[in-house]
Amino acid sequence: MSNPTAMITGAARGIGQACAVALARQGFDIVAADVLDTGETAAAVRELGRQALGVSCDVTSDADRRAAVDAARRTFGRLDALVNNAGVAPKAREDILAASEESFDFVISVNLKGPYFLTQLVANWMIEQKKQRPNDFLSITNMSSISAYTASPSRGEYCVSKAGVSMMTRLFAARLAEEGIPVFEIRPGIIQTDMTRGVQAKYDKLIAEGITPIRRWGLPEDIGRAVAACAAGSLPFSTGQVINVDGGFHLRIL
Repeated sequence: MSNPTAMITGAARGIGQACAVALARQGFDIVAADVLDTGETAAAVRELGRQALGVSCDVTSDADRRAAVDAARRTFGRLDALVNNAGVAPKAREDILAASEESFDFVISVNLKGPYFLTQLVANWMIEQKKQRPNDFLSITNMSSISAYTASPSRGEYCVSKAGVSMMTRLFAARLAEEGIPVFEIRPGIIQTDMTRGVQAKYDKLIAEGITPIRRWGLPEDIGRAVAACAAGSLPFSTGQVINVDGGFHLRIL
């Protein structure tokens, strides 16, 4: 039998790259999908002795989504885990009273619409695979954010998109439970990535003041470990589960 295979979107850097490496360590071959060059991620996966396929994929494009899945099918013949990680922040932080429709459409398309329809496509293939390999563990993991429930009026479109990802997880979890395919939601907190580089000083101060009980930045590797646990079958009696990887932010301590 071939190795289990995982597809990660937004895999060129940051959290996506960390997820690819963590899954490779768990024995997965990797389909690294991104609009950016995934060569660095593919090289890191191969150094761990696993196969890697880099695919150019804009998750907002139906043609790109289908091409990525077709490439995975041709190369590996299977897909055991999908990690919907690709995401963007608004190009500019704007008050919700002034934010543009263009910005809303951009963020929603990448963060919610793309993953929604990629999951639909992959889920139907996974159902086919389950009929052939009923004992294999297949799963889908969605990347949301503490912004799914934390209101930031200067980036409302991002908050709405991540709240949508949270409901999307519940919907697919409910539908796919009867097929034996669990769906998980990873909810990152303040993570040190390119997306947060521009507000590092702000969050350095907040972390030092105790906004998170664990007083440090989260790292992409923290997210990768959680994703790997979900995909490896460590939570076989769970679906629709929210896994907070946020330094305890969700505790809301007084």
